[in-house]
Amino acid sequence: MAINLDDPKRFRPLVGQAHQVAMNMLRPISRKYDKAEHEYPQELDMLAAMIDGLSESGASEGAGAAGVKRDEKADDDGGVKNGTNLASVMSIAEMCWGDVGLLLSMPRQGLGNSAIASVADAEQQARFEGVWAGMAITEPGTGSDSANISTTAVLDGDHYVINGEKIFVTSGDRADAIVVWATLDKSLGRAAIKSFVVPKGTPGMNVERLEHKLGIKASDTATIRFEDCRVPAENLLGSPEIDTKQGFAGAMATFDNTRPLVASMAVGCARASLDLTRELLSQAGVEVDYDRPALTQSAAAAKFLQMEADWEAAYLLMLQAAWMADNRQPNSLEASMAKAKAGRVGSDITLSCVQLAGSLGYSESELLEKWARDSKILDIFEGTQQIQQLIVARRVLGLTSADLK
Repeated sequence: MAINLDDPKRFRPLVGQAHQVAMNMLRPISRKYDKAEHEYPQELDMLAAMIDGLSESGASEGAGAAGVKRDEKADDDGGVKNGTNLASVMSIAEMCWGDVGLLLSMPRQGLGNSAIASVADAEQQARFEGVWAGMAITEPGTGSDSANISTTAVLDGDHYVINGEKIFVTSGDRADAIVVWATLDKSLGRAAIKSFVVPKGTPGMNVERLEHKLGIKASDTATIRFEDCRVPAENLLGSPEIDTKQGFAGAMATFDNTRPLVASMAVGCARASLDLTRELLSQAGVEVDYDRPALTQSAAAAKFLQMEADWEAAYLLMLQAAWMADNRQPNSLEASMAKAKAGRVGSDITLSCVQLAGSLGYSESELLEKWARDSKILDIFEGTQQIQQLIVARRVLGLTSADLK
């Protein structure tokens, strides 16, 4: 079967709209909310209303992650589908060409929404439609190992009682609800970890503080403590049964969905840096010639060509992971490959662009220094570079997490 590397025609209007929003709505307020850390960008309310209108009219082509349902198979008609996951990564990349922190601050577009899309049953999908959901995974003592979660959820009648502390919760203070990962039984390991939708204002869920960060300052990042927090049993996403054979599948389905999204953020931010750096090099008399070998050009042009090649590889891996999700193909390996490649080269590209631009790159006269700060988190959250490499190695070698740590 031939592979067409052009953008799907039906997504081009969506991508064009996202680019216009990034250029005309996000870029102009980017520096403002970088300096006004923790201040909610009121301009996003109008943007969210526009997106809702596009979704209702069908004009958005369904942008917004559809999730990775492991129990569903690809269509049997032999055809392929360019669907919501592909539309999402393409539009998110364009939005992050504008500003990563503002994209992460968008109402009803939280990482918790991807968890709901991936794990929730049909009734829960309908009940939580339109909810802005943050996602609480990381804990003070767990590091990058999500399977080592110690927050507990104990069934008490028709409620679960949650106790524990979560850190680095994106949109933790602003979101309508938080998807909390907790264990039903620590002794049963990964299989007992489930996710719960906890609405904002639920007694026992308290935002302890907001973090001051290197980048994405427009996005609020919270520490949340759960103390005897009672959540209705029906807010446990998916099945409450502990299936030791299935193990960590529910949680991993969420990551299979969110990791390509984070890759798209890195791709968009890196593209912004490349575009501006090419302009600045041209103004300085350095032209990048795509028809000549890099070794015959200036050092700056050769470096730029190498960065563009790295970017192209990350972009294609991102598209592959999202396309596989749309076609209900297992994409754990590809999701981690996309996240690892995009996270690393995104950070490398934005920092290298600062260097190529010299004093212009290091000062606040341009956004290059901001993009370098913003991009670093994209190599860290949703699984660090090192965790992604570990997952890829396990998948390629056919080893379990117990075999290769």
